Amino acid sequence: MDQSASVRRPKPTAPQSAFRRQLLLFGLASFIAAPPAFARGGRRASPFSGIDRDNDSTIDLDEAKRAAALLFDHLDRHHTGMLSHAQLGRRRVTAEEFAWADRDHDGTLTKDEYFALVERQFRAADPDNDGTVSRREFYSRAGLPLRRLLY
Repeated sequence: MDQSASVRRPKPTAPQSAFRRQLLLFGLASFIAAPPAFARGGRRASPFSGIDRDNDSTIDLDEAKRAAALLFDHLDRHHTGMLSHAQLGRRRVTAEEFAWADRDHDGTLTKDEYFALVERQFRAADPDNDGTVSRREFYSRAGLPLRRLLY
């Protein structure tokens, strides 16, 4: 029996091919250049803190409308200034809400009509009528339609 066959040679630890080296370098670069979200545990900022610009732990109507305008502009990909029910998404706005907001009955919502709907849902999410929505109110069942319109 050949003695060299029974001797185990240690496997090399360095990558053997150029592809493996590139893969290893890519993995290291991904780890080093990881976004700050991963440093926070991989979580995104909460919707509430993203809307509450003045960090007073409440959302007022102006902050809600600012967030609604950003979402409206994001959804209006063709820059027509109007959104159909399909563009808004069936889960964001119910058919009844869309019909209520569509004042001119043209099948689309302008930004002003969208803001009217946001204001209506804001009032519904503010049961104490203090003009602000607290974190508790925002995450309540009554705040769900408002969350859908803002985030």
